[in-house]
Amino acid sequence: MSRIDETRPFLPVGIAVLTVSDTRTAATDKSGDTLVELLKRDGHRLAARAIVKDDVAAITAQVKTWIDDQHVDVVISTGGTGVTGRDVTPEAFESIFEKKIDGFGELFRWISYQKIKTSTIQSRATGGVAGGTYLFALPGSPGAARDGWEEILKWQLDYRHLPCNLVELMPRLTEHLLK
Repeated sequence: MSRIDETRPFLPVGIAVLTVSDTRTAATDKSGDTLVELLKRDGHRLAARAIVKDDVAAITAQVKTWIDDQHVDVVISTGGTGVTGRDVTPEAFESIFEKKIDGFGELFRWISYQKIKTSTIQSRATGGVAGGTYLFALPGSPGAARDGWEEILKWQLDYRHLPCNLVELMPRLTEHLLK
């Protein structure tokens, strides 16, 4: 059973929020706004925020810039995870991953199934790690952003969460690069 160990310190992480959309602007980015509100509410730092078009090169360029930024520990994107021709966020993210976190997409779809039933098969939410940075791609609705944060990321990005969490692994994410 998972729980919060209040004897451990809360360790805020730097999170970059990326909205992938051909139509959203800073004024209309409700999913990005949702993620920013939730991560700040829970004590984390907004390290950066951007909106890019549904284009593999644009997405990978932005994500790689953030991987190289020492203030960014985690990138969370919203949008572009569906099955239409313009939905290319999973392809962009997975081309960067050093390791895929299969359980993230699986768990997101299980949580989503509880709410939208079989429509969850249209989600290609994905997660992984590259260059010591966690990368998570969520669908583009505010509800999906909220579900991904409240049900998964809020807990896994909290060092106090037991029996384990992603924050405690951060110092070891680049071990393979040191050899």
